Amino acid sequence: MASIKITVDRLQPGLHIRLPVKWNEHPFLFNSFKITTQEQIRLIRHLGIQHVFLNPAQSDTSPLPPQTQGQSEAEQSSDPAIDDEADKLWQEKQKRIEKLNAYRRRVLHCEKEFERSLARMRAVMNKIRNRPQDAVDEAKQLVDDVVDKLLSEDSVTLHLMNSKSEFEDIYFHSLNVSVIAMMIGKNKGFPADKLKELAFACLFHDIGKMRVPSAIVRKPTPLSEPEKNYLKLHTKYGQELAANIEDFPASAMRVIEQHHELNDGSGYPQGYKEEEIDELAQVVAVANAFDNLCHPNVVAEQKIPYIALSHLYKNCRHLYNHENLNIMVKFMGVFPPGTVVQLSNDMVGLVISVNAKHLLFPNVLIYDPSVPRTQAPIIDLASKDMKIVSAILPNKLPDKIRDYLNPRSRISYFFDSDD
Repeated sequence: MASIKITVDRLQPGLHIRLPVKWNEHPFLFNSFKITTQEQIRLIRHLGIQHVFLNPAQSDTSPLPPQTQGQSEAEQSSDPAIDDEADKLWQEKQKRIEKLNAYRRRVLHCEKEFERSLARMRAVMNKIRNRPQDAVDEAKQLVDDVVDKLLSEDSVTLHLMNSKSEFEDIYFHSLNVSVIAMMIGKNKGFPADKLKELAFACLFHDIGKMRVPSAIVRKPTPLSEPEKNYLKLHTKYGQELAANIEDFPASAMRVIEQHHELNDGSGYPQGYKEEEIDELAQVVAVANAFDNLCHPNVVAEQKIPYIALSHLYKNCRHLYNHENLNIMVKFMGVFPPGTVVQLSNDMVGLVISVNAKHLLFPNVLIYDPSVPRTQAPIIDLASKDMKIVSAILPNKLPDKIRDYLNPRSRISYFFDSDD
């Protein structure tokens, strides 16, 4: 239902309205909201706003009948305390704007770190054939830098990355699996040296795919049985490549071999079960499974992060170490970054980060057509009286909302440890 223009004298609590002014010209958190108190109505009048746009579909009541001019003016000037209330709201909003700007600066810094790590990852893979020792040394330096950052603070925020890179999927996948696995390892209490072993193994876990024809590795339609069997050889090929590199860590060799082994013995290549599977390989297996669900070659099989996480938890618990899976669900916060969500105030947003201190209340970029996307409100649900009520499939969104929120087909994560 289309919005209806009404005069402010007809406002009452329960009406869902949109203000006809820019976001920075009023002290309210949103341009569109449901009125809950008479104080909000008095403040709208105090701002000199003459009319608003009513959304009947989201309102709990109907507007009041029009008042006379005299009644409206008398009520508008009857409460001198409204100045204090307006000042208080303006101060709160200014603090919010400053916090939002600081958050955006953090994200920008995080994106630069992510791009730098991707570039370093690409350099490592380019050297793996001709200068393997250089590749290993550079990978160890990359791991040292990233793990030291992960352990530098108690509070870690997992961000959705807005990458502009055109690097091949293998770099995104290896870095994604590394980040997710390291978050699991940190939550398990792994010391720095063990986290670095884990991260290094993640970077190389799929190097055997270099020996599998790209027509199979990148095939955009379901693989035939012979093609599946060929692809499974990447664990064997990876071991062979690693064995020819001097001082390649034994822990990474085990991960290359075992990251497709499953708890019930249905994995490959050895059909190991539970405790037979290397500890680090068990962590990599669940991180690898999540990223593969989000980024399959067959586009029709792609799952949004929320659905991928739910699928693993509901349908695959018998395949993966329960502790590792539970930890991943926990730090992803049920609604992982990259999930489009409906909030309890009927607004739609995109989860862009999850803070380890407030796992159930992520930061959500809100769709507000009256605000430019670069200035869109980012709401910390931990500090607001609203919650997520459901996830939304991006293809179900109207074009204008999808273009605004820009849910990506390539979901990449990185972390920021600056609280």
